[in-house]
Amino acid sequence: MRQKVLTRTLVSLTTVVGIAAGSLAGASASFAAPAQSTTAASAEAGVLATVNLGLSSTQAKAIQRVLKANWGYTGAIDGQLGTNSWKALQRFLKKSWGYTGAIDGVVGPNTVKALQRYLKKHFGYTGAIDGVAGSGTQAAFKRAANACPAC
Repeated sequence: MRQKVLTRTLVSLTTVVGIAAGSLAGASASFAAPAQSTTAASAEAGVLATVNLGLSSTQAKAIQRVLKANWGYTGAIDGQLGTNSWKALQRFLKKSWGYTGAIDGVVGPNTVKALQRYLKKHFGYTGAIDGVAGSGTQAAFKRAANACPAC
């Protein structure tokens, strides 16, 4: 029995090393790729970025549930505030909180300013409406998430 466990461990370790070596080989080839490929990869990574603004996955799930129930969020309740979560949040912010930008899921200064206006009115944000998601914005966003579904 002990020998089977050791054999399985060695096989698993060998597999992991093989995968890592293959990844490194692929990585070195990608460094030789033209600049266009790198730009495309960066743009794709940006679309898939998660911006939880300090929320735990449990808090982010609470926000996602409200967005799904009210603002057209159709993604998974996974605790990762990605592009689709932010698009739904932008729809909410556009309705009453002065967001005037595109519904693009990008958490830029205009999205943060609108979020700050909402948080100032309802969740004790006392900082400037400056579009910077600093500690005060994040603390108020956490209070909002903890208050869901009332948020």
